[in-house]
Amino acid sequence: MKLWFILSLFISGYVALPSFVYNEVPYQRYLNFPDAEGILQTIDLEAQPDFELLNEIENDSANNLYLLFTRANPTTPQTLVMDDADSITASNFNPELPTVVIVHGWLNNQNTGLNSVIRDAHLQKADCNVIVVDWEKLAGSDYVTASFGVPAVGQGLGRFLAFLNSVTEAPYSSMHLVGFSLGAHIVGNAGKELGGQVARITGLDPSGPLWTANQNRLNASNAVYVEGIHTDGPSGVNPTYGFGIGIPIGTADFFPNGGYSQPGCLTSICDHNRSWELYRASVTYNHLIGRKCFNMLQMLMNICRGTTVHMGNDNLTKSESGIFRLDTGWRYPY
Repeated sequence: MKLWFILSLFISGYVALPSFVYNEVPYQRYLNFPDAEGILQTIDLEAQPDFELLNEIENDSANNLYLLFTRANPTTPQTLVMDDADSITASNFNPELPTVVIVHGWLNNQNTGLNSVIRDAHLQKADCNVIVVDWEKLAGSDYVTASFGVPAVGQGLGRFLAFLNSVTEAPYSSMHLVGFSLGAHIVGNAGKELGGQVARITGLDPSGPLWTANQNRLNASNAVYVEGIHTDGPSGVNPTYGFGIGIPIGTADFFPNGGYSQPGCLTSICDHNRSWELYRASVTYNHLIGRKCFNMLQMLMNICRGTTVHMGNDNLTKSESGIFRLDTGWRYPY
């Protein structure tokens, strides 16, 4: 009876949930992750990073490629170059419009499907600037090296956005940074470089391995509003370790279907990718609505009874905070 009384207090939100209930368990040393062709790559979380590559990335911001898409050039990019004002002023970039920045994850590049899917959703929804960031040189390295290099890539993106602001006066209040997996931590570091001034950051299933206690991970101070969408995180009821961080990291954190296993998915990579698929659908339809939870136990048990809030979308003035649960269908638009 006493145990049930204490548990009921946790569920109702009157007592804080112990951290062990929702903090991820330690990752195994070796993880399998499929690359862009679906071939499994083994990750050794204790491997030595490639310090030569990291030094190159840190000292050469030109390793980031910035590709602009607008309604005037929806599929053929214009390359924007750091410290080259002409590349910006001669482009279709319009500082009067919102700017969406998309950053891919590990083993991805500018041609990865999530970039075009999210780009098209935004351009079809509203007139805006879409900038796809290609950081393939580092993203194509081993996971440990890529993780170590994330802060430098993010800082480079932050400096580029500061340059964009100085050339065009495009306000940070009109900027929305969207990052998937390791890209979520990149946009977090870009926001940090800009002092948290950008209007919004959306982290699409931010990477978990090596990032749970990492001081450079995406967090709520990186932008005016930071939203996490978690689809492949580990949990007490998940027998495998997901690729996502699985814990609240932003101003508002959404856990579709509990945040670790998605309808219609049989693999972890499917669960992981569902984050950007759900985000794309939310931009188009704005139909995915989460209900606020007092704590993570309520979320996992699917007994949240708080206020309702739309997940994702392209709103630059969102201000809701907390943990949110929603259930979705298994196919688009979910």
